[in-house]
Amino acid sequence: MSFTFTTPVRFSDIDHAGIVYYPRFFHLFHLAFEELWRARIGPRAYSELIDRDRVGFPAVRAECDFKAPLKFGDSAEIELTVPRLGAKSITFRYRVFRSADGETTPQVTDDRERRLCADGTVVCAVVDLARFVAMPVPERVVQMLSDLVVP
Repeated sequence: MSFTFTTPVRFSDIDHAGIVYYPRFFHLFHLAFEELWRARIGPRAYSELIDRDRVGFPAVRAECDFKAPLKFGDSAEIELTVPRLGAKSITFRYRVFRSADGETTPQVTDDRERRLCADGTVVCAVVDLARFVAMPVPERVVQMLSDLVVP
């Protein structure tokens, strides 16, 4: 199973060449991360975890393979899964697809794969923000993510 968030590609996302500027894909990843909390726990769940419970998820590794461009006016579908739910870290995988009405990349047989624009992962440490040290993943976070864990 995956969590999917769709957002329009905005003018502020593109560069002079008219395509999404590559660091903006990491911004799209984080938007999906935040929307996951909103959809599953509530509109302030993520900020409350940080502010009240003092649990943070700083990125300690990020990588991305860029497959095809996204342009202003496209819709980006960001698919989030969890390839690894560790004791003190979580690996999130993000696959960004152009919505079905956009152009496709040639020579790929599966329509969804033709629409793939970026495939990335972000490893987040789970951190006690009061001391900024690694801590076990809170049980409620494990429960929230359990159906997104993929082999």
